Parts: sequence; structure tokens; C-alpha cells
Amino acid sequence: MTVRDAARDAYREALPALAASLVGGLFAGVVLSGMRAELRAVPGLLVLVPALLATRGNVYGSLGARISTALHQGLIEPRIRGGDERLRAAVAAALANGLLVSSFAAIAAFAILTVFGGSVAPLPVLVATALLSGLLSGIALAGVVVTAVFAGYRRGRDPDTLVGPLVTTTGDLFGMLFLLVAVRLVLFVVGVI
Repeated sequence: MTVRDAARDAYREALPALAASLVGGLFAGVVLSGMRAELRAVPGLLVLVPALLATRGNVYGSLGARISTALHQGLIEPRIRGGDERLRAAVAAALANGLLVSSFAAIAAFAILTVFGGSVAPLPVLVATALLSGLLSGIALAGVVVTAVFAGYRRGRDPDTLVGPLVTTTGDLFGMLFLLVAVRLVLFVVGVI
């Protein structure tokens, strides 16, 4: 196989995922533009959005890379089974890391906005919104990442090529959708809606 063949194969595998990433990112932007009422009701939420989206990409990109490496090394089979301890541990660690970083991002946003005198929602509202959106999007992302990595691997695709664009797309998409759901639920509970 020549360098040219390898490059052509890499682009053939990556371009559909990159195109889907572009469309997913645009859809996430549409969801964000439709959240005007929620952004006004929870001051500081807009500051939190980039941190939450980056968190999803970093945490679940790492999950995808970990699973991909385990597949390449033969440590796990490309099938979802309840008894696979390595897979369960990797998913649990990703969910825990996602929740931890989401709560840290909410606390940091609150602190920064408070120090600089910006308008900010109460800390429990920001933390609850971040945690709930982190949990919901984490469950969805873990399912998508595991399924896509296994399906791609079984079809002879390199899962490392799929993980980056896939996590970017689904992280932005699910991140924004579940942020909207989370903020509405939190506002309902605190009696704003």
C-alpha cells in the first residue's frame, strides 16, 4: 500500500464523519439560538455552554480512544455484553469524569462571573443544570460512542478515525439538547417556569 492509497482510505473513512459533524454542529447552534428565554432566566448559562460542550468532547473522546485501543489490543470483544468488566469500568469512569468536570465548570463560571461583577444565577441552579445535562448527555454519548466504535470495528473501519468527528457531533448535539432539557427542568423545580 502506497502513501497515496493510505491517504485516500483515510479520507474516505473520515469525510462522511466530518460532514455529519458539520451538520450536527449547525443543528446545535440552532438549538442554542432557540434558548433565548432560558439564557435570560439563568444568567451565566451562556458562559457555561462552551465549557460543557468541550467537556463532552474531551471526556467521551477519551472513552472512544480507550475502547478503540482495547479493541486493537484484543482486550475486549466488539460486542456489548453485561459481563465485560473493562467496558463497564471505562463507561463508568467517563460518566463520573463528565459529572465531576460539569460541576467544576458550573462552580468556576459562578466564581468568575461573581468576581467580575457579572449577572449570575444562584450556584445551585448552575450546578444542578450542569449535572443534569452532564448525566443525560453522558448516558446518550456513552451509548453512541460504544455502539459506533464497535460497529465500525466490525465493519473493518479504524475506530480512531470515527471517534473524533463522532464525539464532536454527538457531543454538541446531545450537549445542547440535554442542556435545554436540564435548564427547563431546573427552572420548573425552582418555580421559574
